[in-house]
Amino acid sequence: MDEALTATIRRTGASAGGFQLWEGPERDLLALVLLCGVSAEVARPWYRIPLTAATPVSDAVREDRLVWIGSQEDLAHDYPQAAVSLPYEFCLAAAPLKGRGSAHGALFLLWPAGHAHTASPREQHHITAAARRIARTLDEAGPLPPVPERPRVIPVTPPRTEDAGGPAQAAADWAERLPEGALALDLDGRVTFVDGTAADLLGRSSGQLLGTWPWQSLPWLDAPLVEDRYRSAVLGREPVEFTALRPPDIPLRFQLYPDSSGISVRVTRPARHGEAARAGPAANGPVPHTGRIHQLLHLAAAMTETVTVRDVVELVAHQVLPAFGADALVLSAADAGRLRITGYHGYDPATIERLDGLPLGTGLTPAGQVLTDGVPAFFADPAAMARTHPGASQISGKQAWAFLPLTVSGRPVGCCILSYERPHAFTADERAVLTSLAGLIAQALDRARLHDAAHDLAHGLQQALLPHSLPAVPGLQAAARYLPAGHGMDIGGDFYDLIPLDSTTVAAVIGDVQGHNVAAAALMGQVRTAIRAAAGAPPDAVLARTGRLLAGLDTELLVSCLYVHIDLSGRCATLASAGHPPPLVHAPGTPPRRVDLDPCPLLGIGAGTPCPVTRLELAPGTLLTLYTDGLVEKPTASGIDAERGTDDLAAVLARNDGADLDELIEALLRGTGAASAHADDVALLLLRL
Repeated sequence: MDEALTATIRRTGASAGGFQLWEGPERDLLALVLLCGVSAEVARPWYRIPLTAATPVSDAVREDRLVWIGSQEDLAHDYPQAAVSLPYEFCLAAAPLKGRGSAHGALFLLWPAGHAHTASPREQHHITAAARRIARTLDEAGPLPPVPERPRVIPVTPPRTEDAGGPAQAAADWAERLPEGALALDLDGRVTFVDGTAADLLGRSSGQLLGTWPWQSLPWLDAPLVEDRYRSAVLGREPVEFTALRPPDIPLRFQLYPDSSGISVRVTRPARHGEAARAGPAANGPVPHTGRIHQLLHLAAAMTETVTVRDVVELVAHQVLPAFGADALVLSAADAGRLRITGYHGYDPATIERLDGLPLGTGLTPAGQVLTDGVPAFFADPAAMARTHPGASQISGKQAWAFLPLTVSGRPVGCCILSYERPHAFTADERAVLTSLAGLIAQALDRARLHDAAHDLAHGLQQALLPHSLPAVPGLQAAARYLPAGHGMDIGGDFYDLIPLDSTTVAAVIGDVQGHNVAAAALMGQVRTAIRAAAGAPPDAVLARTGRLLAGLDTELLVSCLYVHIDLSGRCATLASAGHPPPLVHAPGTPPRRVDLDPCPLLGIGAGTPCPVTRLELAPGTLLTLYTDGLVEKPTASGIDAERGTDDLAAVLARNDGADLDELIEALLRGTGAASAHADDVALLLLRL
């Protein structure tokens, strides 16, 4: 895989690239497993990406297409959250790694800022062909090993090894003779070469600099501007420069020249002696690294997209833990004087069971005290924890902890605990960022808890209004499914019902109330009750009576409805539709087809309009498929295409002729794409004589 990636980067002229592969039993995460041409630190926000996130990589996999981002402006326009964490000029392409079955993940490639903003057809062909080659390699590899926590970083070209007395020594001697300093950094930012002049200018020996980050071995370079210039050089592959002030008052000019293997740095004294730096640390205390600032901005943008408590937990687990090198997480909420655990990661269930529901005033863990005081607590090792809370470290076996109080407008919301498998000294930088991050998590958690409470209420209402089960009718097999919309409160107005009228007749109904809220669900219950009260009358009369009732309710919501009266002894059905999609009929030995209906207006429009009735002969084994528009409506560039969705539905019915009805429903939901993503409610009712 190393060779496949580096060959792809060289063949396409890219400066960097990597692979995102599936992770998790539900295949809902894309994990960065291999990286080439940039440091792992720069790519940290991309370690774990939800498939549903708005990123070029997830869009490429989800939509099975090549995604091209030609500039930072394009990235900010199409993917504002990604642009916040990577505010540099570069081009990006993402292509799905489509194997023999489903996609393995995605390939992404980066080009320097000077690359053309649009990809030529030839370039697009090279990228997609490379993705196919890599996918074939993955197919042949068989089962892949577990995804690591951090991606493996490889160079674009293998490092050259030369004798100490050869060209390498000659180059070093040449650099020593020059009046300017020379440094070399790898793509991770570590010093790999330093000449004597540079060491003298920087005030450190070569041994003190080699293998370190400059901002680590030279504290006066530990500033946002320095790291930002380094990141700009790595991603943009263009020369950058800055001036910094070496204490006490020596200005130095740094010029960075990047390529695919690292960065060459010239260190000189500025021409004007008075030229000073703005890169020194602030007088008031430590300044977070630019990487930390971008992480905070990235996480803040991601927090705005969380909806449920589970979303918040997953975001913290997949974004915050890797960003701070933590191994485990507990997220708890204050509830009636106790800490209820709302989510966790990296702990065994038995430990969580012991911690769940502890009183806020418990001395067993610092969580209650932290939440009461509103002051974060950091413990670098078990000894530090034991000094204030003896026995707390034995509960989980972790070795370091950060307890972050979650408060909103002074009101305690909960506590976020990050823990480590090894002792961990929290720097001032980490403490500052984690404290700021706690406020973002608190806002997201509070909002998510309110959403979940509203969702539970709405879901309970929805379930109360739909049939708990379908009645058993001799001579008729029936199965149904309801799927709420994939957004909002997951509640809507789609409904279905099966009503036995006597020993040989039955009524089937399916409908859709406009909207996705409690009002739509409540009206759905009234409409369903009205239809049950009128059932047994001719279909047109049932719809007419229901329409008059709807007019009397003085609601602005409209309702589509299909009513089917089935005579099992006479093997026929009578149908009437109020603006509802026509059902599909599948008789044995014939292909599925739409029933040709002449619908009347939606219920709520023109209550006195007569509704045409259609009669349908039903041979033994005939299948009737009743559905709402959420199952068949497909978004396209020009709008909504229900015809294509209905054709897909008929094709799945034909492929699964004679299947068990519950299995057939699963096949229909998968075949139409409703099982994975749907913007509208879906109701489905299958009836087989």
